[in-house]
Amino acid sequence: MVNSYRTPNINENLEQQAQALFKAWFVNFEPFGGIMPDDWRIGTASEIIELHDSKRVPLSGAERDKMDKIYPYYGATSRMDYVDNYLFDGIYLLLGEDGTVIDANGFPILQYVYGKFWVNNHAHIITGKLGYTVESLYLLFSLTNIKHIVTGAVQQKVSQANLKKVPVIIPNAHSLERFNTIIQPIFATIRNYRDENERLAALRDTLLPKLMNGEIDISAVRI
Repeated sequence: MVNSYRTPNINENLEQQAQALFKAWFVNFEPFGGIMPDDWRIGTASEIIELHDSKRVPLSGAERDKMDKIYPYYGATSRMDYVDNYLFDGIYLLLGEDGTVIDANGFPILQYVYGKFWVNNHAHIITGKLGYTVESLYLLFSLTNIKHIVTGAVQQKVSQANLKKVPVIIPNAHSLERFNTIIQPIFATIRNYRDENERLAALRDTLLPKLMNGEIDISAVRI
């Protein structure tokens, strides 16, 4: 069993491996002799992303307080809460739309999410097309500086229109399929470790109060 405190580090290492693979294939073109293949091209993000923003529904804190805590509720940068219903079911990429939308180096704030969940109106909800999966999109945007498309002096914003204009590499279908075959097991492992970490955290949160108030007697346990 993977220790819950080690899991984030393991997943970080797995993600770094996937990023290194993406960079080797689509930035340095290492499998292709260091040159972009003739049947690849530069396009725009509009050609490879599907936006599902119209399905978003924000919920106030007061509304969420009345709900059972079952499904994750995501904002622009992180999981904010849990709610008793969901809007999405599957694997999606969340990219911050307003508020905190880029890191200190100009790269977008991304969340790789899956399962049943709810999203407020501060994150773009994205899936892929033209052979791009959510996983390959995640890697693409994690290595794409978008500082130049951010607007707003007081509150930063990444609009749909500007996001769609971001230049991207569009490989041929065969190459992208080969790459996706390589990275899918990596992301499957990431999801498994995340799920295990969630289970361990839930177990800890259940048992710790009982230990503290004496409901569970561990006096006979030898360490």
